[in-house]
Amino acid sequence: MSEPYRTIRLERSGAVGLLTLARPERLNAIDKRMLGELQHALDAVEGDEQLRVLIVKGAGGNFSSGFDLKEQMEARPSGFAAWREILDRDSSTIMRFWHLKKPTIAAVQGYCLAGGCELAMACDITIAAEDATFGEPELKFGAGIVVMLLPWLVGPKRAKEIILSGADRISAHEAVQIGLINRVVPSGKVEDTALALARHIAVIDPSLVQATKRAINQCFEVMGLLKAVDAALDIDLAIEGKGSEDKRTFMDIARKGGLREAIAWRDARFGNRSDG
Repeated sequence: MSEPYRTIRLERSGAVGLLTLARPERLNAIDKRMLGELQHALDAVEGDEQLRVLIVKGAGGNFSSGFDLKEQMEARPSGFAAWREILDRDSSTIMRFWHLKKPTIAAVQGYCLAGGCELAMACDITIAAEDATFGEPELKFGAGIVVMLLPWLVGPKRAKEIILSGADRISAHEAVQIGLINRVVPSGKVEDTALALARHIAVIDPSLVQATKRAINQCFEVMGLLKAVDAALDIDLAIEGKGSEDKRTFMDIARKGGLREAIAWRDARFGNRSDG
């Protein structure tokens, strides 16, 4: 099972699909091409009756650092129309993992931040290695949240603390305590653990599994999850379409000195603290 993908890999192990985010040189940052390739790969998974479960993982020891700021820095999008196209593409791709009829398991190592964290949250089950680090740092550099799933998983109090402070150092052990992920396993065991669970689920009647996943999703959808995610996306559009001074300064520094320098500027504003 292979396609000429450049930013992902799609393989199979029996009835289990293995989808790898494969831009390790960019910490698997999610760019426009990857979004398109993910949609294509998920179409293939959806249409393959032999595949019963999908595992999502990252190459090079990290899951994903989030949406690609370097691409955004170079493209310089501005205005509501440009940002509507970008945010709709970002959100719809992440939410494909929620809507996919087959169960999805995120196998997380290393960094799992921002849009990458949202992708892991959209999966049905998340298993993390002890070295995994989670976070939603967007507000610290003047951006908004694209897919507002966090309150549905950890509750409003925790979600507000994490998002409003831009927490980006949430350990795997804290993540499991607050309900962000399902379980923590030793480093080096996360893929084997995810594969064992996927193979277990794959033995069960797929029509039963898929119908029950839909029933569980509907428990949250009737409470307004999808409407809330859409409403939050509209707020993010207002943030990005208008643009914030913090974001403009961050991007200006990044264009002149690179992302490392911009991130150093960002962190210095908080006394070099990264709460989480």
